[in-house]
Amino acid sequence: MGQLPDNLPALIEQSAARFGKRPAIVDGSTTLSYEQLAARVRQLSRALVSEGVRAGDRVSIWSPNTFHWVIAALAAHRAGAILVPLNTRFTGPEARDILSRSAVRVLFVPDGFLGRDFLELLRESCSDTATADPDETTAPGPVPRLPELHLVVKIPVEGPSEGPPGQGVTTWHEILRRGEDLPDSDAAPLNGDSLCDILFTSGTTGRPKGAVSTHRQTIAVAASWADCAEVTERDVYLIINPFFHSFGYKAGWLVALLMGATIVPVLKFDLDSTLETIARERVTILPGPPTVFYSLLAHPRRDEYDMSSLRIAVTGSAPVPVALIERMRRELSFETILTAYGLSEAVVVTMCRPDDTPETISQTSGCAVTDFEVRIADESGRVLGPGEDGEIQLRGPNIMVGYLDDPAATAAAYTDDQWFRSGDIGHMDERGYVTITDRLKDMFTTGGFNVYPAEVEDAILSFDGIIECAVIGSPDDRLGEVGLAFVRTNREPAPTEQQIIDHCRTRLANFKVPRRVVRVEDLPHSAAGKVLKRELRESAPVLVSQAG
Repeated sequence: MGQLPDNLPALIEQSAARFGKRPAIVDGSTTLSYEQLAARVRQLSRALVSEGVRAGDRVSIWSPNTFHWVIAALAAHRAGAILVPLNTRFTGPEARDILSRSAVRVLFVPDGFLGRDFLELLRESCSDTATADPDETTAPGPVPRLPELHLVVKIPVEGPSEGPPGQGVTTWHEILRRGEDLPDSDAAPLNGDSLCDILFTSGTTGRPKGAVSTHRQTIAVAASWADCAEVTERDVYLIINPFFHSFGYKAGWLVALLMGATIVPVLKFDLDSTLETIARERVTILPGPPTVFYSLLAHPRRDEYDMSSLRIAVTGSAPVPVALIERMRRELSFETILTAYGLSEAVVVTMCRPDDTPETISQTSGCAVTDFEVRIADESGRVLGPGEDGEIQLRGPNIMVGYLDDPAATAAAYTDDQWFRSGDIGHMDERGYVTITDRLKDMFTTGGFNVYPAEVEDAILSFDGIIECAVIGSPDDRLGEVGLAFVRTNREPAPTEQQIIDHCRTRLANFKVPRRVVRVEDLPHSAAGKVLKRELRESAPVLVSQAG
């Protein structure tokens, strides 16, 4: 791999020099070579600087996977800004909370996506007195109550932009045109310790916490992933995972740019379209949860598509049976199938290796990647032996530098001897391979997205008449797990299941909304008054059947 650059602007310039006219991104009818990508990044970066973006400012992208996302991210970094990706499933209040806390100066949004106007969602959230912060001031700009937000750029995701409606709003083509008219300039002076991005992840309190990482850390985790997966410049990487997620970003398009591979973004997953893209672009790397591969195998016209180019599959987020791995190798032509374990604070911690057996891939999440140490410890801090379940704890230079503006949470995330507490429960075998068995913080995963029950419970408890609530993950064939909420009420008539679900939809991203809400007379509690969720999980089938 050679000498790694210590910041992302240096990385894209190095890749442009190394890979030149090789395709960096193929997005529908748009193909950008490495040279063209670097030129677009410089162009947009000049425009951002002309808009007042300076080193340390925050630039946010709230948009789906397109070539624009990569250009915007790299241009923000070249201007010296810190990137704040936003989940495209967020509601207006969720997005506004993060934009406000991050003091974002420039925001990129789609000019319409899946029938949603993201800018309008933000503006509507500011008129909602129930979610407004009384300390916020309404200032002129693109969004009231976001005084730091100076500019919104609308990306033409679903067709040509209709133009900028209002003050502080421009289009993608207009801001690129501005950059074209400006003289070239050097990238902001950055080094490996310069702050690179803030990835927000919910904590046990339910409010998202921002994991802050440096440029060196970001590049190092991408390099570790690329090394384990044996990615080369001959690879074509179909990226289904969202770019706002660490997998789609740091283990996704950044891996491709580092190695000279070609990025093929997926705007929204569709099975037929995916098959067509694999055949047309000769895709070699395909990530996704097991449901993606089950769907490919079950497609009635799969044999009509040439999938012989497929080489590497990366899967997880749900159990991966040995039988599925064997079928993927036999029927989908994959040479290498990998599982991995990571989190927003550390991105890639463990990973399988290409020569691992199907049993190892199925039953573990691999062993530690470069620069990471992993141990299993009990509540007292005692390090456990092979096969013993305890908390998975990490140590290494690529763990975040801390949570944004939250030194208390940062300190609490570490043990006394400075191991990072993942909050996940698992065990390790004699080889150092880790198996995750539970989640200490009650988190569950829906369709590859982490859901933290405390955040969902807070939303449900804001509904009039709900006096207690507990949310757990319930097995689902398609999504892995979905939310199952148990509630106690103190009024008649009691709110209906649909009323509570509709209430959640106005406050939470769709993947966080529980699929079932069950009314109960009581919940199991510990002596300290905490709901015993393990007992609740065990009794859930009976409680659900009684509810009908």
